[in-house]
Amino acid sequence: MRVCVVLSGVGEKGEALITFQQFSSCAGVVEKVVIAPPGVELGGMWRTYTTPYPESTEALGKIFAQSSADCLMWVDMRRVAGISPEAVMRCVSTVEDADCALIYADYTEHPVNDYEPGSLRDTFDFGPFLFFNRKRLDFKNSRPYRYAGLYELRLALSRQGPFVHLREPLGRRKMVADRERERFSYLDSANREYQKEMEAVATEHLKAIEAYLPPHFFPLPPDKCPYPVEASVIIPVRNRVLTIREAVESALSQKAPFLFNVIVVDNHSTDGTSQLLSELARKYENLLVLRPERDDLNIGGCWNLAVSSPHCGRFAVQLDSDDIYEHSYALEMLVELLRSGPYAMVVGAYKLVDMDGKVLPPGLIDHREWTEENGRNNALRVEGFGAPRAFRTGVLRQIPFPNVSYGEDYAVALKISRLYRVGRIFDSLYLCRRWEGNSDARLTPEKENSYHAFKDRLRTLEIMARKLLNRGVVHE
Repeated sequence: MRVCVVLSGVGEKGEALITFQQFSSCAGVVEKVVIAPPGVELGGMWRTYTTPYPESTEALGKIFAQSSADCLMWVDMRRVAGISPEAVMRCVSTVEDADCALIYADYTEHPVNDYEPGSLRDTFDFGPFLFFNRKRLDFKNSRPYRYAGLYELRLALSRQGPFVHLREPLGRRKMVADRERERFSYLDSANREYQKEMEAVATEHLKAIEAYLPPHFFPLPPDKCPYPVEASVIIPVRNRVLTIREAVESALSQKAPFLFNVIVVDNHSTDGTSQLLSELARKYENLLVLRPERDDLNIGGCWNLAVSSPHCGRFAVQLDSDDIYEHSYALEMLVELLRSGPYAMVVGAYKLVDMDGKVLPPGLIDHREWTEENGRNNALRVEGFGAPRAFRTGVLRQIPFPNVSYGEDYAVALKISRLYRVGRIFDSLYLCRRWEGNSDARLTPEKENSYHAFKDRLRTLEIMARKLLNRGVVHE
């Protein structure tokens, strides 16, 4: 098989030379292509395309039009430090054996995840390269994209043949300087045009696999339950003695023209959190502290305990034990929007800050990408719905959280959005405080992979459910 190797995002000639030298003994590599940004002169024994949009449909179209190769290996040099010499022939052998659409592999430093139908996020980590089987490239671009050409190609291929993950290290990864900034990059207003293209491509893919949902919603289920208060702020906690007082007092200081309480689920804390909560409960009569009998509850299970409690109000409002509300009217704003329309869930906006209140990049997280028409479809592509979240308790009692401590909110929000309307407040109501004690601080690659895999599986299950819904199979 003849292979075309494409190096994207090359910043200097030496980088391309070193990478191509890895394939010097590989007879299968017959074409070498470099994509460089404007102003970078590379020269060399390869074809060079100069463009500010290396993953555009135009760039991809030119490469495929001028290539006679059977397969194409795509290497993003912004993220990859080198490719193993055996990588090309290993992929060629796999294409010959499996006739798959795409092949990818692990980094030398750590493995990557298996691809599944729910791996829709455009940030899915395919390791050091993408290896395309051109025989499977049988689709036409819906329209030209500056940013989403490669993403469109990948999703189209997922509909035309299997993806094979070679569970072996075939390349080295470059270090990312600011993982926190990268994590929230899809929410940066500077990337809005990029995100619009990604949403358009993901939406067309969902239509192609019959998982797209038009903006038609079910009416809210009847709820005749008598509630003791109108709203409850729910705070699951375990071992947060340094932050729980501020979180609780932030909730208790809310000003609202209705009765509310604060329900803290103390999940067997051992660091003094329990004693501090007992002290606060003696001081504030609308603070309730629940302590589970079970010792196997995670955050989702703690939420279910609070929501099923007879003390829970008509609306259940989220506050994490690390965080605080930005002002004293956040609760009222969330509840008033829930009251104002047929919303099962309402989501506000928040700022990312340090423990001193200093705003951290990217600052405001408002999920402006959300629309009434397409928000629940695009939610299958992005990492989450945002915060703070407020729910109708009656709906949560029918759609419980999974008993996990990561992605439990995303799981519930996906299912709620499948059936019911979700309201949005784009003003900041909440301060998400980043510190060394955050449960998602300093994640190992293995833990990060497990988190991504969990959300990918949630998306896979949700896609299956939405396909059934489109066929008229409804389980409200």
